[in-house]
This record gives sequence, structure tokens and C-alpha cells, in this order.
Amino acid sequence: MRAPAALRAALPPVVTLLVLLALWQGAVASGLLPSAVLPAPTRVAAAGTADGADLLRNAGPTLLATLAGFALSVSTAFVVATALDFSRVLRGAILPLLVVSQTLPMIALAPLVVLWFGFGMLPKVLLVAFVTFFPMVVGLLRGFAAADPDGEHLLRSMGAARGTVFRLVRLPSSLPSFFSALRVSITYAVVGAIFAEYAGAVAGLGVYMLSAKNVFRTDLVLAAVVVSSVLTLLLYAGVALLERAAIPWLRVEQGRDRQPTPEAAR
Repeated sequence: MRAPAALRAALPPVVTLLVLLALWQGAVASGLLPSAVLPAPTRVAAAGTADGADLLRNAGPTLLATLAGFALSVSTAFVVATALDFSRVLRGAILPLLVVSQTLPMIALAPLVVLWFGFGMLPKVLLVAFVTFFPMVVGLLRGFAAADPDGEHLLRSMGAARGTVFRLVRLPSSLPSFFSALRVSITYAVVGAIFAEYAGAVAGLGVYMLSAKNVFRTDLVLAAVVVSSVLTLLLYAGVALLERAAIPWLRVEQGRDRQPTPEAAR
């Protein structure tokens, strides 16, 4: 039953995508859109296939920077959010600064990070971590705040230490909110890595796009965009699978919520 349900859920967006591609192809074929500005999907697919080796070679550094930056972001966000949860003073002092940090424009920050740390992997990792850090901190803090107060009172009445209450009640309660933040953040991660490569790098999809743009190969730029989208979808799917493994009880609760009540059935 799960496979048909998954197919039914995937069918509408797939059909919509195919319709959009058909409209795009028809608009270019009819001359409504100049192929030099917006090549047809078939031309993009052909160019990407012909240059597939170079595309994959540049996708590797982008994926590596994305994973490294995301790992740094997750670990740092967990430490910071835990510290803020344990201390109201720290929360009042640091959380507003984290909010202000999100007002910094990436277009100005990326060149500075490249100037400070060079053209290697480090600036890309740092920019990915910066882009994805804040949503995870907020997700964890909201998850901690959603902990069951009755469970906390019960453990405290039994003499449990604050760390024990955090480990047994607040941390498990934060997982649904945390994974929601992970799904949002992972969609930003690849974009952050590519933007960092725009600012300065020796390899990666961002470098590939710049090189293709400089020789007016719009088809290759769009092919790189497709590769970056595929990477994002694969990482998003990986986060979703990790969520299913980490919090299996959530699927059971969601299944119960979907089941009609006897009153509704009548």
C-alpha cells in the first residue's frame, strides 16, 4: 500500500513538471522564445549529456563543501541551541545577535570570506554553515520549548538532574522540529556552496556556471542548474530517510491522525 500512495503523491508534481517542459519546448520551437536566450529543454539535456564528465567533476567539490558545511552547521547549532536552552541569560544575549546575523547580505559576505580564507574549501564550508545555521538553532529551540511539562515535572519530582530531564524529555521532543529545520536548511546548503564558488574558487558548479556564462553557453549554465537541483533533491531525500529512522514514532502518530474517527465515519 505504501508504494501506490507514494506514486499518487509524486504524480501531480511530475505531471506539472512535464507540462511546463512541454510548454517551454513548444515556445522555443515556435519562436516565441529565442533559443540563444533560453535554449529548449532538449538542447539543455543534449549539452549536459555531452559535457557530463566535466559537470560531474565540478559537482564533486560542490557536494563536498555542502556536506562539510552542513555537518559543521548541525554540530554548532546543536551546541549553541543547547547552551541557550540551559541559560536564559545566554539566550537573551546571543539570540538577538543571531537574528541580526541573518540580515547580512550574502553578496557582500561571500567575497570577504574568500579574501580572508583564500580560494580553497574552507570559505565554502563556512558560507554553507552560515546559511544553514540559523534555521537549525531556531528549530531546536522551538522543539525544546515544546517538551511535555508534565514529563519534566515527573522526572524532577523523582530527583532527576536537569541534564537527565533534557536528555529524556526535551531532546526527544525537539526532534520533529529539528528535522523540519534540517529539511529547510538542506535546500539552502547547495545554493550557499555555489554562491561561495561564484565569489572565488578553483572548481565547483559555481565555477562551471561562470565559465559557461563567459562563453555565452546558456545551455550549459542550465545543465549545471539541473545538476544542482538534483543534488539538492538527493540531500533532501537523505534527510527525510534519516528522519524516518530517527523518529519512527512520528509516522505512527501521523497515521493515527489521518484515520477517521467513528463520528466522522458516520
